[in-house]
Amino acid sequence: MMSGLLRLSAHEAIALMRRGELKAEEYATALLARADALGHLNAFISLFPEQVMEAARAADRHRAAGGWLGPLHGLPIPIKDSVNTADHPTTSGTAALRDFRPKDDAPVVRALRDAGAIVLGKTNLAELSLGWTSTNGTFGAVRNPYDPTRIPGGSTGGTAVAVATGMAPLGVAEDTCGSIRVPAALCGIAGLRPSTGRYSSRGVMPRAPLFDTVGPQARTVADLLLFDSVVASDLRPPEPVHPTGVRLGLSRAHYFPDLDPEVERVADEALKTLADAGVTLVEADVPGLTRLTEAANFPIIYHDSVPSIVSYLREFGTGVTLAQLLALASESVRENLEARALPGGRLWISDEEYAAARDIHRPALQEAFGAYFRQTAVAAIAYPTTLVPATPIGQEQAVEIGGRKVPFRTAMSRNIAPASCAGLPGLVLCAGRTRDGLPVGIELDGPAGSDRELLALGLALEPVILRATPPA
Repeated sequence: MMSGLLRLSAHEAIALMRRGELKAEEYATALLARADALGHLNAFISLFPEQVMEAARAADRHRAAGGWLGPLHGLPIPIKDSVNTADHPTTSGTAALRDFRPKDDAPVVRALRDAGAIVLGKTNLAELSLGWTSTNGTFGAVRNPYDPTRIPGGSTGGTAVAVATGMAPLGVAEDTCGSIRVPAALCGIAGLRPSTGRYSSRGVMPRAPLFDTVGPQARTVADLLLFDSVVASDLRPPEPVHPTGVRLGLSRAHYFPDLDPEVERVADEALKTLADAGVTLVEADVPGLTRLTEAANFPIIYHDSVPSIVSYLREFGTGVTLAQLLALASESVRENLEARALPGGRLWISDEEYAAARDIHRPALQEAFGAYFRQTAVAAIAYPTTLVPATPIGQEQAVEIGGRKVPFRTAMSRNIAPASCAGLPGLVLCAGRTRDGLPVGIELDGPAGSDRELLALGLALEPVILRATPPA
């Protein structure tokens, strides 16, 4: 019975609890037991079982009394620990904020609670959301459930692991440059980076406000759609989509070179499966995609990250200065931020270069995508989310692909960066597993603002693509 509860989707669990066939207390007990049993994966920074059980019992009493039941009634949800919660510390994965308790929930958390959800706990992440590993120097490394010696991806690795292993069916993540989608791909689950601005990012530790967005990770697209309905207050049922007639773009010049052979094999098999189901694959490149992304993406992130962090520390009353934060940060994070903040530093971006990235190159990238979607009439662009499957913990400088060294940053961010920079919605589905049993993700990026249409597309294609079996 316990294993059956852990396999429930959010939709299924909520339906059972709303009908009274499953008590919220019973469901919360099962999820907390699962989190405790898999503590070695280090998915959570903080768990508060007594608070969770008290909230679950309150949900049961509310239902028994005939009260209004929200669309997320009784559902425990893990929250990335860079998202403000009034009743839990919000550490952003860094030592100086270990005891920071925000006065208010972030709007996304408030929307979830108002819909009947329960905060399950705060999940582990890359320190200050810097990086794609979730190997945290203060709170320890998050471990991939398919192979605990490997990374789960980052920065939202803890939420992805919690969802993949049945600690919860749906969780809150955040994405500046792949932090929802990379962990989803490496942990074999679904993830949605919404169009930038669709959800409020207030009360979330920022990196680049032009790109930052919260979003969901789940085991099913239907649960991503449920999250979107609640947080975006968009209750429109999506128009049904059938694979026959769907057009997907393949911009091979940017997204497909230098793939790990196993990633390439799994992605090719998934695309063939889609084609066999009636999907039309349109071979067409986005003009100037690599050049425009390189000119806009990281220059904006590097320029905006430190001022944004300073603003967050002050606005939300952390009582911590940038100097104090850096003094207690891990050496690599401190060096990274100082390299961005100090003129002449390794990652320092001048105001002139930043202005060109923000006002010239990024708009040009957005227009290139817009023209591509108009001219090809594709619903989305499809590609492997990352160049490689999950890498060993500690291997953060370079990876080997086809006998040559490739920078780790390139392997994780090359494919996901264009959508982040342009503000497009991106949906990750699990395409299958490598011969070593590691998940491979395939991503679908739609036109800006097409979130509901993209989720409808995901609902149609998810059953077609071979998904990875859950980790043992």
